[in-house]
Amino acid sequence: MMKVMEPTPQEIKEQRIYAEWGLTDEEYQLISEKILKRMPNYTETGLFSVMWSEHCSYKNSKPVLRKFPTSGPQVLQGPGEGAGIVDIGDGQAVVFKAESHNHPSAVEPYEGAATGVGGIIRDIFSMGARPIAILDSLRFGELDNEHTKYLLEEVVAGISGYGNCIGIPTVGGEVAFDACYAGNPLVNAMCVGIIDHKDIQKGQAKGVGNSIMYVGAKTGRDGIHGATFASEEFVEGEEQQRSAVQVGDPFMEKLLLEACLELILDHSDILVGIQDMGAAGLVSSSSEMASKAGSGLKLYLDDVPQRETNMTPYEMMLSESQERMLICVEQGHEAEVVALFEKYDLDAVTIGEVTDDGLYRLYHRGVEVANLPVDALAEDAPVYTKERKEPARIKEFAALAEFEPVIESGSETLLALLQQPTIASKKMIYETYDSQVRTNTVVRPGSDAAVLRVRGTDKALAMTTDCNARYLYLNPEIGGQIAVAEAARNIVASGGRPLAITDCLNYGSPDKPEGFWELWTSADGISEACRVLDTPVISGNVSMYNETDGKAIYPTPMIGMVGLIDHLDEITTQEFKTAGDLIYVVGETFADFNGSELQKMQLGRIEGQLMNFDLATEKDNQAAVLAAIKAGLVKSAHDSAEGGLGVALAESAFTNNLGIDVAVDMPVAHLFSETQSRFVVSVAPENKAAFEEIMAEKAVKVGTVTATGQLTIATADETVSVEVSQAKQLWEDAISCLMK
Repeated sequence: MMKVMEPTPQEIKEQRIYAEWGLTDEEYQLISEKILKRMPNYTETGLFSVMWSEHCSYKNSKPVLRKFPTSGPQVLQGPGEGAGIVDIGDGQAVVFKAESHNHPSAVEPYEGAATGVGGIIRDIFSMGARPIAILDSLRFGELDNEHTKYLLEEVVAGISGYGNCIGIPTVGGEVAFDACYAGNPLVNAMCVGIIDHKDIQKGQAKGVGNSIMYVGAKTGRDGIHGATFASEEFVEGEEQQRSAVQVGDPFMEKLLLEACLELILDHSDILVGIQDMGAAGLVSSSSEMASKAGSGLKLYLDDVPQRETNMTPYEMMLSESQERMLICVEQGHEAEVVALFEKYDLDAVTIGEVTDDGLYRLYHRGVEVANLPVDALAEDAPVYTKERKEPARIKEFAALAEFEPVIESGSETLLALLQQPTIASKKMIYETYDSQVRTNTVVRPGSDAAVLRVRGTDKALAMTTDCNARYLYLNPEIGGQIAVAEAARNIVASGGRPLAITDCLNYGSPDKPEGFWELWTSADGISEACRVLDTPVISGNVSMYNETDGKAIYPTPMIGMVGLIDHLDEITTQEFKTAGDLIYVVGETFADFNGSELQKMQLGRIEGQLMNFDLATEKDNQAAVLAAIKAGLVKSAHDSAEGGLGVALAESAFTNNLGIDVAVDMPVAHLFSETQSRFVVSVAPENKAAFEEIMAEKAVKVGTVTATGQLTIATADETVSVEVSQAKQLWEDAISCLMK
């Protein structure tokens, strides 16, 4: 048997091997001089390097995350566990979280996306919840090159491949295209689950002598340093670390999910804690479980199930092999757990025990290979408040004259906007997902929010993912507010009351003052919107260093939101239902073109100062629409977003191939303005008076739904007229055409 010679502690220090793993000289010094008071060995250095990475320690983003409101009467579990939990009444709760898998998806798009889905599902069932839905949020470069087309195809295949196999419906999401994502696509996945209050679990390892058990798939050499890999930038031409990308097995995960839920529901008396082995694998799950409980751990690595020979302690601890969980069970009950997992053909092995000395000790072949304070790994990473500096573009944008679009033909402009990839139908993408499996899905992909019924009740959950990163590029603070507001608008348009959010904060390098300024400033906006709309942040993740060759993506804080629909008959969708219904626009329209799809289409870029936005108006408009829906007065509701009113009206007409006859007192260009806080709503004629009374001055009647098959919109300077069938065909085929 060949023994690999690892560098000695002295060599690690002299050759600065720690720096290759992402530790700075100062961090290494802190570890060796203050914490250990000796030089760490190879394994210990590896443990620190992943646990102190941004991905695990949030060392650059903690000061930012502290800004978020995280509590409220509805919140049962805020940030800090596998996922957040919100009360939905009747002893039930909704559990949800989002995660990014951006870097892995850039180098291995299929596996990167698939394992992103697998990991977020484990976060949900580790809380004791049954996952009921997956949503995604994707960003790609422009669809004008083979590489972007390849990434899109493979990412979508990875998401559907994993979700469809495990039998959890992919019910919603969003996709946007901008050149800044060409080298660094974003793949964010959100999972939603349902739980009874009594079954809520914690990831903790406590009780001296209790056993630490490893359950699920065997450990291999895949994904080693995945957490560090997620915390660095890409450089064109450099060989990317494919070994840092894991390989998923959805069938194994399905078995693991059922086994873990059976353990939680039927053996809660012996289960002390459970946690997913996600980023940084065995080291993060075990050290975090012990640290949360204020205990210590001894782990015996020879007992770790391995699928490769001669694995070193370093490799076993840092591997991010998929479909694995770590559990803590009461001493003496190990056989019960082994028998349960055997039923599912899964490993369940005791690999360690809880101690009370606060130390984290690893043994391999009879030798102690690591001995550290457990908090040093899980809690004591340094926290940096980085320098921030407003990017030069912000002042440059402020000095620009307002963008004034040139509209030669309103009809042609509408058809062109409907074919922009960010606006065009995503049907070709979501048709590859099984959105109906488990039969709880009431509103499938394609409306403002997905809706799933809560079995055994008259309630439903609305869920969405949203973020217009162009707005954040122009103004991170207001753009951050709008991201939350748009998510809430989508929930309200579906008949739901927004409950809380999760997020994926996707940014460039925090080491650049401009990059940290974007993160810091947008967090102010997100926090303010969450306070005003009463949607606390209950979970999320941070993905930094999304840069290629020093060029960052747009600041993209994806907002995942869940809302509660009190009664199934209040579920509302975006499409017009019946000819003769009245069409209203809720909210005022201004000349808001900066950052819009129209500006990008006409200039090939976005620039200028961001639109006016008022959170109080947003809150009032949402409250009025929800009140009208609850009063049974609304037949359809759709939020006006990218492409403005023209696009919102067209999208509302498409599903049922209905026409519209609308007249608005505004220039034709304003049809494509992206002023916020607006909805397009349809109302039966007999409900006109009651609807207008609830809406007060917030809604204006603009026309009627027709059976003519024509979209006719009279404006102050032109009448836009297009055939619904033609517009719909162009909208539905746009992405497929670009892909060919």
